[in-house]
Amino acid sequence: MTTAEAALLAPADVAKARASAQGIQDGLDRTMLGQAELTKLVLTGCLARGHVLLEGLPGLGKTELVKALAALLGITFRRLQFTPDLMPGDVTGGHVLEDDGSGKRNFVFHPGPVFTNVLLADEINRASPKTQSALLEAMAERRVTVLGETRPLPSPFFVLATQNPIELEGTYPLPEAQLDRFLFKVEVPPVSSGTLEEILTTRRGGRPPEHTAVMDAGKLAELYRAVDGIYLPKAVANWIARIVASTHPSAPAAPEKVRTYVKHGASPRGAIAIGEAARAHALLAGKPNVGFDDVRAVAVPALAHRLVLDYRARLDGVRGPDLVRATLEAVPETAEIAG
Repeated sequence: MTTAEAALLAPADVAKARASAQGIQDGLDRTMLGQAELTKLVLTGCLARGHVLLEGLPGLGKTELVKALAALLGITFRRLQFTPDLMPGDVTGGHVLEDDGSGKRNFVFHPGPVFTNVLLADEINRASPKTQSALLEAMAERRVTVLGETRPLPSPFFVLATQNPIELEGTYPLPEAQLDRFLFKVEVPPVSSGTLEEILTTRRGGRPPEHTAVMDAGKLAELYRAVDGIYLPKAVANWIARIVASTHPSAPAAPEKVRTYVKHGASPRGAIAIGEAARAHALLAGKPNVGFDDVRAVAVPALAHRLVLDYRARLDGVRGPDLVRATLEAVPETAEIAG
């Protein structure tokens, strides 16, 4: 028996962790009516310890979703509105000259809003690239360096960012290096007429429900340990590796769509993202190990934003999710054994 197999969760532990996570899911579903798939992906990203980029039109509830998640988890939350005049120090914090009471004046570090458990980066693409880059170290390494001094961020720490896909004036598209820091990029779909009717009849003024915490940082750490105990079989890991490798147009197994429309495929961080997200997805399904279905459920939000597309993709209306789905269909679950 390998170390990984020995670390498998017992069925009772899986059921307990799933029930704990279900309390969060139920709260998110009460906030976002008719968006069960969206809320599950956001919770999956949270349990995988990843950052999530939410893209959707104004008024769809992106901000309320993040606020509800933080309230249900019972951890600290800060909201930062990204604007063109926002400076890096407004994100990370900086040094302020203060009197120590004895007549001496010293520079004292004042932490910025990034020193929290959940950071809502609202309309992240409205800030300048210099300000956006202030988040790179925080998102990748969970720490911040100001004037040569490095400070760790609270644990857990994750960024949930929002952006509007159609409003381009006064915005700065996120560079590929920063997009790659997001575990998921999730598109927030418009709501159905039935959901709109339910909002009108049950929520005066559109006010979302109030939430009380269903867990705290300690219980969340237990959920993280449960996700770590979900087993990733070698066959599934092999499929993930082949999927990510096939997003590169030069790969022998790359489908024709990828060869035509992709300039650069996903980085190794994409494979890691799928593996961690698939573990979290399996836990939410009450399974002790990752299956091929879990990989299919998380592959599009984990990979689509990591592909650098050729100009022909825009001309032909081909998008990242289309190319990931084509890759999933082209790469068989079981590798062929050379004979």
